[in-house]
Amino acid sequence: MIIIGEKINSTLKSIRPAMETRDKKVIQDLAIAQVHAGAQFIDVNAGMFHDTESDVLQWLIETIQEVTDVPFALDSPSAEAILTGLKANRNGQPIINSITAEKARYDAIVPMIRQFNTKVIALCMDDNGMPETTEDRVSIARKLIQNLTSEGISHDNIFIDPMVRPIGTGSHYGTVAIDTIRQIKTEFPDVHIACGLSNVSFGLPARKLLNQTFLVAAMAAGMDGAIVDPLDKKLMSFVYATEALLGKDDYCMEFLTKFREGELEV
Repeated sequence: MIIIGEKINSTLKSIRPAMETRDKKVIQDLAIAQVHAGAQFIDVNAGMFHDTESDVLQWLIETIQEVTDVPFALDSPSAEAILTGLKANRNGQPIINSITAEKARYDAIVPMIRQFNTKVIALCMDDNGMPETTEDRVSIARKLIQNLTSEGISHDNIFIDPMVRPIGTGSHYGTVAIDTIRQIKTEFPDVHIACGLSNVSFGLPARKLLNQTFLVAAMAAGMDGAIVDPLDKKLMSFVYATEALLGKDDYCMEFLTKFREGELEV
């Protein structure tokens, strides 16, 4: 399971002040904590700083690189900010978060993927917006995969985001996301899946319970990556347990290791 740590995000009120005041210690401590908890990528988002996003994103990357070499997921709607982040990056192969089938976005991001040899999260949406049905989402994913492949981007560097929407706004959104994951992984087994897991519970109580349960169902459908809070020990315990049950942890070695290290919340 590819874990993308979501905590260094300017939309989170708990962390935004540290970005505003350039508090290196808070940012570095949070980055290290996520890595120690199992994050293989650190998502960095400075999107709330509309006028200075590129500068803040560059500062975040340079600050985090001082304490860890774990690669980044560069999370921004701004192609300019992403380019700034790529130029500042020294931590191996990053993920661009994200591209869509929208022409303007696609045309802006693809040259950067090629130039910097990045991975990319591709959202199941196009110029018509976010589709409602599984069939339409899979159709967009298929188009994105085919187009990205034609640009020389390997399946292993593509992560499809099935666009998880809150079940509180539509009771079908959970099953649509899960069915989309299943169909994409069946048709393109070497392509990865990465979604913002917590979107499913937005606006509802007991969000952690819903997120954890959705995680298990999505992993059973083929999800092999997620943008999550790795500091949620219970959720990470479900990751290790589900991988063991799905036969993706040989002889349950990782599960046993985490148990012996006291990392499982049981």
